[in-house]
Amino acid sequence: QVQLVESGGGLVQPGGSLRLSCAASGITFSIYTMAWYRQAPGKQRELVAQITSGRTTNYADSAKGRFTISRDNAKNTVYLEMNSPKPDDTAVYYCYAGFGVTADWGQGTQVTVSS
Repeated sequence: QVQLVESGGGLVQPGGSLRLSCAASGITFSIYTMAWYRQAPGKQRELVAQITSGRTTNYADSAKGRFTISRDNAKNTVYLEMNSPKPDDTAVYYCYAGFGVTADWGQGTQVTVSS
């Protein structure tokens, strides 16, 4: 059974930093594309960043230069380092694991950017 467990969310001040983690189990982690999506109230879920099995990364324009996605295959964990967050980054952040037609999601972790 696939499990994706996010952690690290919470309240952060604008201009601060936060690191989200997603621990995966039940999959061969190293071959999966991993990603972070987010969904703000009243908005559609959107891609924030993704990292392939070959460690190629892709970022939403809103995340470029501020967020960094990385993965540790030894720990079956993907991270999202959020630097200089803005109030517009407030959302529930979801971990995603994909391989071929298979897609799995975590339960999400709330990130609130506010002073």
